[in-house]
Amino acid sequence: MEGEPGDQPLRLVLDGYEVVTRPGISLLQAWIAAGLPLTENVGCLGQGVCGACRVLVRRPGERIAGTALACEVPVEEGMQVAFIDHFPARRPHAYDLAALGDSWSIPEQIDRVFPEAKHCRHCSGCDRACPKGIEVQRMVNLAAEGQVFAAAELFDHCVMCNLCVAACPEHIDPAHLGQFARRMGAALTLRPADLMRRLHEIERGGQAIDPDAPGAGPGKPPGGPPA
Repeated sequence: MEGEPGDQPLRLVLDGYEVVTRPGISLLQAWIAAGLPLTENVGCLGQGVCGACRVLVRRPGERIAGTALACEVPVEEGMQVAFIDHFPARRPHAYDLAALGDSWSIPEQIDRVFPEAKHCRHCSGCDRACPKGIEVQRMVNLAAEGQVFAAAELFDHCVMCNLCVAACPEHIDPAHLGQFARRMGAALTLRPADLMRRLHEIERGGQAIDPDAPGAGPGKPPGGPPA
């Protein structure tokens, strides 16, 4: 008996390998299921929080490939997928948050560390490259104006995949500017009391680590025997 249409195997190309896989799984899962080696472009393996599995994806009928994270995109028939190498910042961005002082110096600090930010072309290339749908260009413009808290809030879900770094023609390194904005915002804000209390507990050794505690390891569901 033939299976349902949604159960039919799918064919796609992953980094030059022709792969036959089942529907309902991610590109990264399809790579693993095909027995291809995991030597790079992997990290969190499915949570979408590390930004390591950067890919270009082109679907049948599309002229231009789009960027994505392989662990978040489900397989589709006829997809062509290519993993993208990591794009580091084009130059180091040296700064000392301890020397920041107060918020009056924020515009000058940002202009000193990221002088390219004020030269944004408003091409939206960084927005199109972001797999998380972040308004990267708006963040860059806010940061260039010294509105660090607004910029930091926009970049709260950045996973530092650096695809916006690769896309920016002005070499602004938006991901690193966003990280700087978040760090500046944190340095100028009172820490939550519960976080400070927990950190002090850790420093005093008051938070013991028990590797045998229920739920502490694979196959140890809370409140039950190992699976």
